[in-house]
Amino acid sequence: MVIAFVLVSYKPDTPAGIERATAALAAGLRQRGHETPIISGIGDLDLNVSFPADDATLRHALDSGLREQIANILVQRKADIVVYTDALWGAGRAMAVHPARKVLAVHVIGPDQDLRPALASAEAVIAPSATVLHQAAERGHATEQWHIVPNALLHDESAWLDDARRERLRRRGPIRVLSRPAPEKGVEALLSSAPPTERPVQVILARAPFEDQNGGQAEIVRRCLALRTPGVTVRTCGLAWRHVPGWLSNAAVVIVPSHAETFGLVALEAMSVGTPVVAYDVGNLPELIGTGGVIVKRGEGPDGLWRAAAAITEDPVTYLRTSRAAYYRSRDFRPTTIADTFLKAVW
Repeated sequence: MVIAFVLVSYKPDTPAGIERATAALAAGLRQRGHETPIISGIGDLDLNVSFPADDATLRHALDSGLREQIANILVQRKADIVVYTDALWGAGRAMAVHPARKVLAVHVIGPDQDLRPALASAEAVIAPSATVLHQAAERGHATEQWHIVPNALLHDESAWLDDARRERLRRRGPIRVLSRPAPEKGVEALLSSAPPTERPVQVILARAPFEDQNGGQAEIVRRCLALRTPGVTVRTCGLAWRHVPGWLSNAAVVIVPSHAETFGLVALEAMSVGTPVVAYDVGNLPELIGTGGVIVKRGEGPDGLWRAAAAITEDPVTYLRTSRAAYYRSRDFRPTTIADTFLKAVW
C-alpha cells in the first residue's frame, strides 16, 4: 500500500515536532511493508514561498492552485491513503480531488479558517493525544469519530544506560533543553530565571521553517543569547535527528519548559534514553511523562522547574527509579507499534 504524507515544511533534520513525528510514522509504516512518500514545499510543490514563512503567507500560497499539484503527485505515486499532517502546514485546507483515502492529522487546533474546510473534506481524523480532542471539543468540533494516534519515536535507541553511567550523570551531568524558539516553548522565561549552579546548563534553540510572525524566531534567539547567564550555553544550530537521542541521553535531566504541548515529543525522546524529564502540568505532558519525571504546577513558574531539576538529582535511589520508569514508559511509542495503531484507525 502507498501511504503519502503532505507537510509543506517537511525536510529531514528540521527542528520541529510534527516533522519528526511524520518521519517516525512513515518509518514505522515502511517497516510494515508500505511505501511512504512525503510531499513537501521544499522540493515537491511549487509554492513560491521563502522559509521561514508565517501562516498568512502560506495560506495565500495554498489557495493558489496547490490542489492540482498534490493531485498530480498522488496519481504519479499511486497513493492509496494520503495524510494531510495539519490543516494549514499539512495542506489540509487544500485537500486534492483524488481517490486516495483522505486523513487529516490534527497535531494542534489551528484557526477555524483552516481547520473547518480540512475537516469537511477528511474521511478520517487522527490526533496525537486526548488533549487535542478536548481542545477541539471546546472549540465546537465534533470529535466522536476522531482517533488518537500518538507520535512515535523516530530513532529508538532501545538500550538502557547502565546504572553506573546514569549515576555519573546524576552527580555531574548537565541539564539540557531542546526546543525551537517560539513564545509557547517558554525557553526565554526559563533562562531568565536560571539560578547559580555548578551543574552546566546546555540549550539548543534552532529555528524551524514556520513561525507565528516574520522574524519572531530570530528575536527570541537574540534575547536568549543576550541573557549571558553564567553556566548556561545556548546553541542556535540544530541537531541532526539521528543525534537527538544521544544528546538527550547524556543529560542528567531534560527540562521541557513549554506552556502548551499537545503531545511532547522532546519529552518522549528524553524518556526513551532513560533521562528524567521536568515539565509543567500542561497539555499532554502529565499523561505522557507520568513517573518518568517531575511535573510542576504552571503557577510555580520557571523557578519551580529549576527546583524540580535540582531536587530529582539529589537522591540516587529516586533518580534511578525515575530514569528506569521513563525508559519503560517510552516502549509503547515504538514506530511499528504506532504504525499499527494508525492503520487500525484509518483503514
